[in-house]
Amino acid sequence: MSGTALVSAHERAVAVLGGEPDDATLRRYLHGIPGVDAVGLEQRAAALGTRSIKTSSKAWALDRIISLIDLTTLEGADTPGKVRSLAAKAANPDPADPTTPRVAAVCVYGDMVPSAVEALGAAHGDPDDGGISVAAVATAFPSGRASLDIKLADTAEAVAAGADEIDMVIDRGAFLAGRYGLVFDQVAAVKQACRRPDGTSASLKVILETGELVTYDNVRRASWLSILAGGDFIKTSTGKVPSAATLPVTLLMLEVVRDWHVLTGQRIGVKPAGGIRASKDAIKYLVTVAETVGEEWLQPHLFRFGASSLLNDVLLQRQKLRTGHYSGADYVTID
Repeated sequence: MSGTALVSAHERAVAVLGGEPDDATLRRYLHGIPGVDAVGLEQRAAALGTRSIKTSSKAWALDRIISLIDLTTLEGADTPGKVRSLAAKAANPDPADPTTPRVAAVCVYGDMVPSAVEALGAAHGDPDDGGISVAAVATAFPSGRASLDIKLADTAEAVAAGADEIDMVIDRGAFLAGRYGLVFDQVAAVKQACRRPDGTSASLKVILETGELVTYDNVRRASWLSILAGGDFIKTSTGKVPSAATLPVTLLMLEVVRDWHVLTGQRIGVKPAGGIRASKDAIKYLVTVAETVGEEWLQPHLFRFGASSLLNDVLLQRQKLRTGHYSGADYVTID
């Protein structure tokens, strides 16, 4: 493994760790991080979840939620036609209201990337500038059970097809077995595979699958490990296991990102994914972000919602604010 991205991750890790990122050094560092006060974490998350906002702020919050959504279809039955429909909704979420923001990205399997790029057309671009990114899941999503060569080929193929972002999964088995060096090397190698011939790079989101990590301490360690290895985002879940995003887990990951920023000056993104379906719940996440890392994180290159059904609820709430009454579910398109 070699290249600018990998060297950068390696050098940064050495500087933070005080040694090579092998199993022994990573174990010493990661297990030296103070343990998570589970009661305190859950109480703080619960308190943040009770914050209320004014109607004027709610209008802003609903628009911001839309602009931070990765509109997702990750089914075995996905077709180019379904991806085209999803891309159309991403670009124009509410045809009855042209002031509705676009979503941040369309997230698909790697083989659907060309269809997504074609369907978005001129709307394809940087979400910070009003465009819509194409994100692809890779590295044997959702299990992560494949050789490194296959994971790298999966990533490189998606990037070559036009993916702007790669959502990879860590090897949870290796992590839980204490093989931290292996997990580091794989994340760093995938980051290298995100590079394009022109020297630019697709953004790398590292999925921890927090529901399989069992403990808050493991979530904190996996978050630090993924950032050390070069991840641009840390993401809670694949959405394919029963335990997906929760507010306490997202708060914990935001605290890691905050501490990393204090340590290095670098801003890392966070993406809760799976199980966030209601606007009122999504607003709790916005409050948690603002209170933990600051409102500057509430932009597409630093925070996302991985969601498929959330957008419809936000649109219905938005229509309620505009018209004064709730519309039925048939007033929004089916994803």
